[in-house]
Amino acid sequence: MSRLTSQARSVSDALETRFSCRAFLDKPVPEDDIRYILQTALRAPSGGNLQPWHVWVVKGAQLASFVDEIKGKMTDNPGGEGSEYHIYPPDLADPYNTRRRDIGERMYATIGVAREDKLGRLAQMARNFEFFGAPCAMFFALDKSMQEGQWSDMGMIIQSIMLLARERGLHSCPQEAWAIWAPSVKKFLDIPDTMTFFCGLALGYADPDAPINMLETPRAPIEEMVRFVGFSD
Repeated sequence: MSRLTSQARSVSDALETRFSCRAFLDKPVPEDDIRYILQTALRAPSGGNLQPWHVWVVKGAQLASFVDEIKGKMTDNPGGEGSEYHIYPPDLADPYNTRRRDIGERMYATIGVAREDKLGRLAQMARNFEFFGAPCAMFFALDKSMQEGQWSDMGMIIQSIMLLARERGLHSCPQEAWAIWAPSVKKFLDIPDTMTFFCGLALGYADPDAPINMLETPRAPIEEMVRFVGFSD
């Protein structure tokens, strides 16, 4: 069964079929599913059980209105308002920079946007701020007093949410791109200045006919990433 329409039956299945969905169906997500996903994801681990995450879930008219607001702001300010942290290191070295460029080229190739088509690439980038048509959005923030360990904890709950979404036949897309609209997001959700806005996340049903959802993201071989110490040859 297609990863786009199937329902994950195990953790490994959820990991294998999860991808960053960039085209969603206009199909509502049951509130019971959203609440189940979040309630279960709250079991994600955190150092010292700090549970440093704060999550806002938005859908319906409020989400549509906010998306329209950002769309209006993009006309004069396509680069956003500025993030509260570096989404990528300022001087991203290889192999990381090569991996980032490679996946970008693969993604644009699925929708026929050439490297020199700057307007086409900007248009696709702008789709981030429509949540790719997803009917439900989440936003994540944590207190500015938190350190690197707690940012790791934030990643754990976001990963848990994405895997639980697969269990319910849903797909998601974590979106650090939303960080460039931090001031507007914080105003919209009344997030206090004592918190750092981290990212958004789109949640919904994947469009099985969208070419961009056919993107396969490669992974480096285990030999490149993992060192086994104390194991026999």
